[in-house]
Amino acid sequence: MTQVIQNTLYLLTPGLYIHRDHLSLRIEQDKQLKLSLPIHNLESVLIFGPTAMSPPAMQLCWENNVAIAFLSEHGRFLARVEGIPQGSVLLRRAQHQVTGDPTRALPLIKNVVAGKLQNTRWLLNRTARESTDETEKTTLTHAAERLAYGLRELPTAPDADTARGIEGHAAAISFEVFPLHFKSAIRAQFPMDGRNRRPPRDALNCLLSFLYALVRHDCVAALTAVGLDPFVGFLHVDRSGRESLALDLMEEFRPFAERLAITLLNRGELKSTHFLEREGGAWELTETGRKALVAAWQQRKLEETLHAQFKTKVRYGQLPFLQARILARTFRGDLPAYLPHLFT
Repeated sequence: MTQVIQNTLYLLTPGLYIHRDHLSLRIEQDKQLKLSLPIHNLESVLIFGPTAMSPPAMQLCWENNVAIAFLSEHGRFLARVEGIPQGSVLLRRAQHQVTGDPTRALPLIKNVVAGKLQNTRWLLNRTARESTDETEKTTLTHAAERLAYGLRELPTAPDADTARGIEGHAAAISFEVFPLHFKSAIRAQFPMDGRNRRPPRDALNCLLSFLYALVRHDCVAALTAVGLDPFVGFLHVDRSGRESLALDLMEEFRPFAERLAITLLNRGELKSTHFLEREGGAWELTETGRKALVAAWQQRKLEETLHAQFKTKVRYGQLPFLQARILARTFRGDLPAYLPHLFT
């Protein structure tokens, strides 16, 4: 199936073929037209699973600043195609200078990790408040307190590796208690033994990987839109083909994606029938499951929240773009420090 939501085209059915028809994208299945869409209506295209796209169709996209992202059927990011990066070369030079200087990069690393830890505490404390089991409430609250200890350690971290170690320890604590976010009946249906990926070895990890891929796409789009290089980061070390800066930016948004996963399973909007186990133990979402998840994700992005720095209500979907602007201003030296968005 195909969906167009907020100027993003989602292609969720394997075996589609996309080609150019003048100034439109023509999507076919078995040589039958499924959708024809003018290119000026699009900002990005997300392709899940084995779908073919003609070179002229790709050219139409990059000539009109429409980014194309390729993902596996279970949401793992594979590749991205876009035109020549827009924005100021001076901004990208400033970015490279900061990220290449350990002394200047360390405050950025600490603030990004602090945002991740604080937002994970928000998630833990929210579930604890809603829990009716006193033992589980205590366990969740204690995990949040352990993350608070990590927040107190961060300011004195002498180097990037120490700060990364604090983040890694916090992630381990979070996933240790992650099943407690779910109702007892849901835990029985979706057992989870820690975080695993590439491929995910259970349905819950499959769900998280898919959501993280959607966050990653939004962060790449946001960074590219403000003229930053999504491949050059500071928390995540450089690796060929990896958008390290996008991974840096998405850290503060991971708990937001995790909250959606918790909500969808606890409310029964996603069920065990929406997942498949493949030969070899890999799990993936069914086409119906992907459709339901994408719709829920885009609906959540339409909801509003207060942005503390801009002091105005914004949609959740705007947050990566606003934070990318703040990051760009930090690289340029217009702001003394990068301040992550904190969920409340």
